[in-house]
Amino acid sequence: MILEFKIANFLSFKDEVVFSFEATKDNSFEEYQVVEVAPGIRVLKIAIVYGANASGKSNLINAFDFLKQFWFTTKDNKDEKTGTIPFLLDQETPHKPSKFSLTFYVNETKYIYTLELDRKRVCLEKIDFYPGTQPANLFIRQLKGSVSEITFNSSWVKISKTAKDEIVLRCLPNMSVLAAYNQVNISIPEIEEVIKWMKAQFIKPVSPNTRLDYMAKRRLEKGVDDLNSILNYLNKADFNITNISTEEVEEEIPDNIFDLIIKRTEISDKEEYERMKKERTYKIPDTFFEHKVINNAGNTEVYKLPIRLQSDGTKRTFGLSSVIINAIEKNAFLAIDEIESSLHPKLVEFILEDFLKHQGRSQLLITTHYDGLLEQDDLLRKDSIWFTSKKDDGSTDLYSLTEFKGLNRISSLLKAYQGGRFGAVPDL
Repeated sequence: MILEFKIANFLSFKDEVVFSFEATKDNSFEEYQVVEVAPGIRVLKIAIVYGANASGKSNLINAFDFLKQFWFTTKDNKDEKTGTIPFLLDQETPHKPSKFSLTFYVNETKYIYTLELDRKRVCLEKIDFYPGTQPANLFIRQLKGSVSEITFNSSWVKISKTAKDEIVLRCLPNMSVLAAYNQVNISIPEIEEVIKWMKAQFIKPVSPNTRLDYMAKRRLEKGVDDLNSILNYLNKADFNITNISTEEVEEEIPDNIFDLIIKRTEISDKEEYERMKKERTYKIPDTFFEHKVINNAGNTEVYKLPIRLQSDGTKRTFGLSSVIINAIEKNAFLAIDEIESSLHPKLVEFILEDFLKHQGRSQLLITTHYDGLLEQDDLLRKDSIWFTSKKDDGSTDLYSLTEFKGLNRISSLLKAYQGGRFGAVPDL
């Protein structure tokens, strides 16, 4: 589980900001929202970020996404960019490195991943962990002059000189040590634990433009998702969907793009190829939703409609159900930007309530404009609420609701937020 994330000089984050899932001493909703990952270490399962448009909410999600991609992306040559974008509304920061620090727990062991890089190369990269009360280093990669120097801690990491030399050779200055390690045929248990968590339990973030319905369709076709779990989710959300199926449908091929489709379609069956040429149609899988309705006579009828005829809300919920169920099953971290996109506010509340009912170590970070959640006293803890606001220099400030005093004397968090008590609202 993630405990803390520090960001500096990345996108709209100029000065260092600290985002934390660490729970306060507040014991409200302890059973559902707090996990004790290690003795005395209490971590939240959910966090919600509010803020005006262009205040930096999405950039917090983007920072998580950048790390996810950087960890295992290999580069073809040393001249490629690292992918980081420093704070650009300043004379000095574009020439300084971006900085990240992620503190997380794998089982009961605490790890801290640190990364500093500019647009061309990595300046510092290391993983520290806590085998006991004191920290130990797994590896550190430092920039000495113009050359990266990688040092493995021989007290904890057993690696041959040949294997180390191969990692150093493959680790270009613009990529992660983890990406280089991933290309070498060795296994270091302490590093494998970290990589396993990064790959399986750190899910790629979801944005309003993510084709979740397409992803969910593919997962169902491959048998990755349990259909009954998704149907149960949709039914709880008050959709009248009784089944989801994948069937082959025939589509006409326009004459002007026939050759292009033939070239881009893998056809191993000669008879199918000849049929396509003759009939000018091709077969593709499509997803159908069965809807149960009550007719005027009071009888039940079932109708089958393709996914393209479903509402945006139905498709969005279908996709979210798949990715959230995946996070729950993997005890993974998932970030969702603008969760309310195409969804009714009550449906947003249902999604959060349903997520919190599941035991385990899954975590959810969402950004939203739906301030009605602030009135749900039985849903959110105060330490799970965060805000972003834009400072005078154009940079993002990130802060927790718990930083404000006298919260217990506020009768309505919603009215206080709408009245500007916590900032993070448009200055109209």
